[in-house]
Amino acid sequence: MERESMEFDVVIVGAGPAGLATACRLMQISQDTGQELTVCVVEKGSEVGAHILSGAVFEPKVLDELFDDWRDKNAPLLTAVTHDEIHMLSSATAARAMPNALLPKTMHNEGNYIISVGNLCRWLAERAEELGVEVFPGFPASELLFNPDGSVKGIQIGDMGVGEDGQPKDGYEPGMELHAKYTVFAEGCRGHLGKQLIEKYHLDNGKTAQHYGLGFKEIWTVPSEQHELGKVVHTGGWPLTEGASGGGFMYHMEDNQVAVGLIIDLNYKNPHLSPFDEFQRYKTHPVIAKTLAGGERISYGARAITKGGLNSLPKLTFPGGMIIGCDAGTLNFAKIKGTHTAMKSGMLAAETLAQAMMAGVEPGKDLDCLQDRFDESWLKEELYTSRNFGPAMHKFGTYLGGAFNFIDQNWFGGKLPITLRDEKPDYAQMAESSAYSKIDYPKPDGKLSFDKLSSVYLSNTFHEEDQLCHLRLKDARIPIEVNLVKYDEPALRYCPAGVYEIVEEAGEKKFVINGQNCIHCKTCDIKDPSQNITWVTPEGGGGPNYPNM
Repeated sequence: MERESMEFDVVIVGAGPAGLATACRLMQISQDTGQELTVCVVEKGSEVGAHILSGAVFEPKVLDELFDDWRDKNAPLLTAVTHDEIHMLSSATAARAMPNALLPKTMHNEGNYIISVGNLCRWLAERAEELGVEVFPGFPASELLFNPDGSVKGIQIGDMGVGEDGQPKDGYEPGMELHAKYTVFAEGCRGHLGKQLIEKYHLDNGKTAQHYGLGFKEIWTVPSEQHELGKVVHTGGWPLTEGASGGGFMYHMEDNQVAVGLIIDLNYKNPHLSPFDEFQRYKTHPVIAKTLAGGERISYGARAITKGGLNSLPKLTFPGGMIIGCDAGTLNFAKIKGTHTAMKSGMLAAETLAQAMMAGVEPGKDLDCLQDRFDESWLKEELYTSRNFGPAMHKFGTYLGGAFNFIDQNWFGGKLPITLRDEKPDYAQMAESSAYSKIDYPKPDGKLSFDKLSSVYLSNTFHEEDQLCHLRLKDARIPIEVNLVKYDEPALRYCPAGVYEIVEEAGEKKFVINGQNCIHCKTCDIKDPSQNITWVTPEGGGGPNYPNM
């Protein structure tokens, strides 16, 4: 099929912090140098910020670099952190507050802000448009386009109006092709095009396997007497036991609201574990429940995070483009922060692109000089000093790993002369179901804990019922014949939205995919032990519509 096309100097895939920072910095340089550039950002969400979910405590130094007048421009940094608390939860009722002197210094948040990253992205998109960037929400980049020499030519926007049977419906609209001198991929964690690029160009050669976590977040309005504006709480330990690891958080925001969440490392072994139900249990701990009691839950969401850090960071460039932000894995896990690092990676990409185009470098080249710019930046320094944080927790557990990280961060500034590595992918960590007992999770009480379907309702998720399923099985037999037999089909539990179920028809078990429930967390693409599920973009605008996550 011959499709309509548009030409740009730079096409950016994803209107998250990394993609929008790239766009803004490119146009700033364009204005400063008088070099005219055409820059386009495409975003699969129905609006900018609709698919953005993060804790989030934000480190503003990167915003000082990008817009030093951000305060005058009313950037949505409304709540400064006033104080930190860290609690180790040893059981469902017991906890011990950790003295600040015993914490890795990366866990201190003086000078940072509690924010909605979705609202920050909306603000960045406004700045980008003011600078001349074209921002197109509701247009998912569905396929890669290549030049005859193998370099990336651009992307194809997904078709609209394709039925579940793969055939065009009434109102079918073929997706447009967007061609560019350079294409920047900033899709966020486990971007489906980024995944293909890493494989095609072998960008992860010589790197440790990438690692991931699944992050849950809810926003609650709580009674004013239980609210402490600017308070940041982090927890470790319960309910994550028996080989599962991660940590929880609660951030006190403006308007008597708190963000509460749990991050579960996706290297857990027990196939009976349900991350969603672990999060529901977490909220019942007295440390958390005393704040939420009597409150109202107003938002829910979940999203995978890329947390392998520098050890797993792929090569950032390839012929015709770049991969940045959480699509590459620039999150600083020692700080549990990825927004400022994603934005910095985008700014470095923009400066490299602008320099190449001003110098008349032929389009489609591999701008591997980005590596030099990265190596000379504070981003590389920050990721280097945190390189051992995640592997230490994986290898030694919460307590011994925490002790290692305290020594590494506080005594050696992250520069111990050793580098720990975790070479085994998260999906390969899963044990067979016979090795573990099933977990008896309590029923939700409707006050602190809830079921999946009512939670998905709060995420404002919508997909057209009659559309091609965006969760693809490489082999339709594997869920029943392999995963059910060996692992009690863990997709029924690791999915935080109830997408997968097994039903019985005519005496035979059948694997059912309820794609309309999908909140685009990407966990299935990451954790399926058979690596049989591939997440691709659904029709434009589908998925969650987070108002201020």
